[in-house]
Amino acid sequence: QVQLVESGGGLVQAGGSLRLSCTASGRTFSSYHMGWFRQTPGKEREFVAAISSSGRNTYYADFVKGRFTISRDNAKNTMYLQMNSLKPEDTAAYYCAVGVFPTVVTDPSGFGSWGQGTQVTVSS
Repeated sequence: QVQLVESGGGLVQAGGSLRLSCTASGRTFSSYHMGWFRQTPGKEREFVAAISSSGRNTYYADFVKGRFTISRDNAKNTMYLQMNSLKPEDTAAYYCAVGVFPTVVTDPSGFGSWGQGTQVTVSS
């Protein structure tokens, strides 16, 4: 079983940047694709970005394309989400998770071993 811990959230003004980290322990990190999701109260968890096990392939939700960059360092068992040009609507709890299917899907059901989340708040 893999354990995931997110960090790097906080309060930032609109237009600012944050970098989230997701550190894994347990199973071999480099064997799995990984993803970032976000959730606000009363709404379903939504896909933000995903990255293949090697890091060569990345996938993004339309609303973050050109602003967010997902990456990973398999030597450090860590995945990152660099968030630039943040908007108030990006305010949410951000979660990382491990892919459970052989291919990347954007539905939360395709991921498991969720972290506890890190809060991102963007002020206007």
